[in-house]
Amino acid sequence: MPEIIWYYNRLRCMSWRELRDRVYTTAYMKAQNMGLFTVKSPPKPDFSRIGHMALAGSKELDVDKYTSAADIILQGKLDLFSLESMDYGIVPAWNRNALSGQLAPLSFGKTLDYRNVAQIGDIKYIWIPNRHDHLVTVAQAYYLTDDARYLQFIEKQIKSWIAQCPYMKGPNWTSSLELAIRLINWANIWALIGGVDSGIFSGDEGERFRDRWLDVIFQQADFIRGHFSQNSSANNHLIGEAAGLFVACETWPFWRQFDRWRVVSQKILEREILSQNYEDGVNKEQTFFYQQFVLNFLMIAELAARANNHPFSNIYKERMEKMLEFLASVMDKNGNVPMVGDGDDGYILRLSTEKEFCHYRSIIASGSRLFGRKDFETKAGGIDDKTRWLFGDSATEIHTASEEENSATPIRRDFPHGGYYILGSDFGTENEIRMIVDAGALGYTSIAAHGHADALSVLLNIAGLEFLVDPGTFSYQSNVKWRNYFRGTSAHNTVRIDQENQSVIAGKFMWHHKANAVCERWDSDADKDVFSGYQDGYLRLDDPVLHYREICFDKATRQFRITDSVKCERHHVVEVFWHFSERCKVVLEGGTIYAEQDGCRVIMEPEGTGWEVESCFGQESPPCGWLSRSFNVKVPTTTIVCRRRINGVEQFATRVTIEFANEHT
Repeated sequence: MPEIIWYYNRLRCMSWRELRDRVYTTAYMKAQNMGLFTVKSPPKPDFSRIGHMALAGSKELDVDKYTSAADIILQGKLDLFSLESMDYGIVPAWNRNALSGQLAPLSFGKTLDYRNVAQIGDIKYIWIPNRHDHLVTVAQAYYLTDDARYLQFIEKQIKSWIAQCPYMKGPNWTSSLELAIRLINWANIWALIGGVDSGIFSGDEGERFRDRWLDVIFQQADFIRGHFSQNSSANNHLIGEAAGLFVACETWPFWRQFDRWRVVSQKILEREILSQNYEDGVNKEQTFFYQQFVLNFLMIAELAARANNHPFSNIYKERMEKMLEFLASVMDKNGNVPMVGDGDDGYILRLSTEKEFCHYRSIIASGSRLFGRKDFETKAGGIDDKTRWLFGDSATEIHTASEEENSATPIRRDFPHGGYYILGSDFGTENEIRMIVDAGALGYTSIAAHGHADALSVLLNIAGLEFLVDPGTFSYQSNVKWRNYFRGTSAHNTVRIDQENQSVIAGKFMWHHKANAVCERWDSDADKDVFSGYQDGYLRLDDPVLHYREICFDKATRQFRITDSVKCERHHVVEVFWHFSERCKVVLEGGTIYAEQDGCRVIMEPEGTGWEVESCFGQESPPCGWLSRSFNVKVPTTTIVCRRRINGVEQFATRVTIEFANEHT
C-alpha cells in the first residue's frame, strides 16, 4: 500500500507534459534494456584532440597530509558518514552496501528500484564510495611524490570497478548524477596522474587499460546525455549531470560526439543557473547545503571552460557570484552556516584532507579567487587547500585590503526573492547578534524534494555561537520516522497547529499542499530591525488558520520581541518550538527559558497565561529534542515546546533578551 500511495502522490505532482515525457522515457529505457540505443562498442579515441582539466596545484601544500591520507586509503580504509575507518577493501565489492552488507543485483540499472531499502539498504552507502573521490586523494599523493604505489592502487581499483559494474547494470548505472560526479572525479584523477601520457598506460597492458577506461568514460557520458533529469525532477541533479558531462567533454575531447555534447551541456548549465537560482542568489531548493553543492558544480564547469577556451556568459558568472554572496551573508563571524533544508554531507570533489574542512568556507574562499572578492576571503577565514588545488599558488597571495573589504559583516541582509532576512547588530564583532528569518518557499518544482516545513522559522547566533538552530536532516531513505521528523514543522523554530505539518508530506522527497510564506514588511535602521510576514499552510484545515509572525529587534537593549498571531474561528492547539544547540546549557524556570553558552546567555519569556511549557531531550516517541550535524548521525539536544489551546483569533509573544559574558551573574 505505501508504494501504491507513493505512485499516486507522484502522479499528482506531474503535469500532462511530464506524464508524456515519462512515457517516452520508459519506452526508451525498455529499448535500452533490449540492447537498442546503447554503445556497447564505443568509437576509437583520437588522441590528437587535446583537452585540459583545470587543476593548478600549489607549492604551499603539505605533502605529508596527502600521503598520510592516501596511505590509509591504500589499506582499504574509508570514512563513510558515521562509519569511521571502515574496511572497504583494497579490491572492494563495489555493489555491496557498506552499512548493511546487502549486495545489490546486477539487473538493468535504470529499472532497479534503488529506493527499496529491504533489497539494497540505504543507497547512499553504495553510491558515495562509487563516486571515487577517495581515489582523487590517492592521485594527489602521486602527483606530489611520484610514488608508483599510488598509481598502482588507482589502476587496481578502477579495473575492479569496470569488472564489477558492467555497462548499464546494477546500482552504479541508475542515477545520472552519480555517473556525473564519478566522471568529475575521474577527470581530476586523469589530470593528476599525467593524462594520456601517464606511466600507468605504458606498455601493451597499460594501453589496454587506458582504452578500456576510455570506453567506460564514453559510455557514462552517453548515458548521462540520454538520461538528463527532467520536469519536476530537474533540480540540483540536472545541474550536476550537465556539469559532469561538460567536464568529461573538456577533459577527454577524443570523440567528435563530445563536441556536440559539450555544447548541449553548456546550454543546460546556462539555462539552469538562472532557472534554479533567484536573482538575489538564493537557490530555489531552499537548502543551504545544496546551494554550495550546486555552486561546486557550476564553479568546476567554469574552470574547465576557462582551461579550454569555451567561456560561459557574463550572466552565468554574475548569478554564481550572487549565490556566493548569499552563502557569505548567512555565515556568522565564526563561519557557522545554518542547516536549513536537506543536506547529506556529500562531496563532489574532495581536494582537501584538512580535518577542519568546511564546505561553505571552502566554496567562498574559491569564490574570492574566481571573482577577486577580498570580502569573500575574509568571510572564509583564509584560503583552504581545495582552493589551492583549483587556483594554484595565486591562492596563497596576501592581499592588502581596506577596512571595509576586510569586514565580516553580512554582504547583504535581505533576500526578498529567496525569502531570507537577517536581523541583528554588531556584525563581524565579538558582540555580533544575528537572527535569520525564513520566509521562503518550501522548495523547487512541484515536489519540493529537499525542502523542510520551516515557514517563518528563526535561527539565532550570538558572538559566533549557535543558540536557536535548525536540527538538520539525519536520514533520506533508511528511516521514514526520522526522515519525516527532521523535515517536519516540529523540528523548526516556528508555530505548529493541531500537530500538523505546515505542508503535507507525500513521500520521502515529495510534498503536497505546500505552505506559502510571505514577507509583508522589512525595515532596518540604526535603532531597530523589523520583519513581519505570514504563512498559509494551515488554510487547508476544516477551520482555516492563518499564521502571522512579527519580529522586532531593539538594538539598544539587544532584545527581540517575536509576536505570533493566528486567525481562525474555532478551537485549535498551538505549539511554538524552540530548538537549541547541543552546546547550550538550557534551564527552564517557571516558564522562562535560560540558554547559556561560553558566557553568552539568551533569556526567552513567553508572555501571557495558559502556556504549558515542556522541555524535551532525546525523546523517541513522538520524536523531539534531537539534532543531526552529519548524515545518519543524531544527538540529543534541548527543545522547548510552548503549548496552549486557543479559540478564534489569538496573539502571543516571546521576549528574547541577549546577555554577553560578564553582564550577568
